[in-house]
Amino acid sequence: MSGEHAPVNVDCINPFLTSTINVFRTMVGCELTRGEPFRLKGAQPAHEISGIIGLSGKAIGTVVLSLGRRVALSATGAMLGETPPDLNADVVDAIGELTNIIAGGAKAQLEQFEMSVTLPSVIMGRNHTVAFPRGITPIAIPFNCEWGPVCVQVGLCEKERFFSNFNT
Repeated sequence: MSGEHAPVNVDCINPFLTSTINVFRTMVGCELTRGEPFRLKGAQPAHEISGIIGLSGKAIGTVVLSLGRRVALSATGAMLGETPPDLNADVVDAIGELTNIIAGGAKAQLEQFEMSVTLPSVIMGRNHTVAFPRGITPIAIPFNCEWGPVCVQVGLCEKERFFSNFNT
């Protein structure tokens, strides 16, 4: 490998931004305010709870929905009608479902890549890490809402570009 990182196409990021805003608005009744996107350094998500989905097809990568504790609890409460007292299986299910819907909404806008999505995984706890495919530097899109911070991290690259970096 040349040591370079596979390029992340900015046009691939916008569908995740749009999908995140739409999902929070429609599924949990919460308006998000977008911050300035940036290249993620390191493997540690911004917040305590992370929903993770893998993508494969003509593009490959990973998407992470990273939420603060209060956001996760409030979003779960909005989905279930009752806010859980603490992080539990209901929160895991709700964050997994939100991540799945966000990835599915973005995937529909990226039909040219004929992608499949994995089942969501959810990690909870401070200082956890999420590994993106080697050589892909994800773009982080921070948001704020009335409940606190949210961040979507997208590491997605066209398969041809990704593998060409390993063959140089």
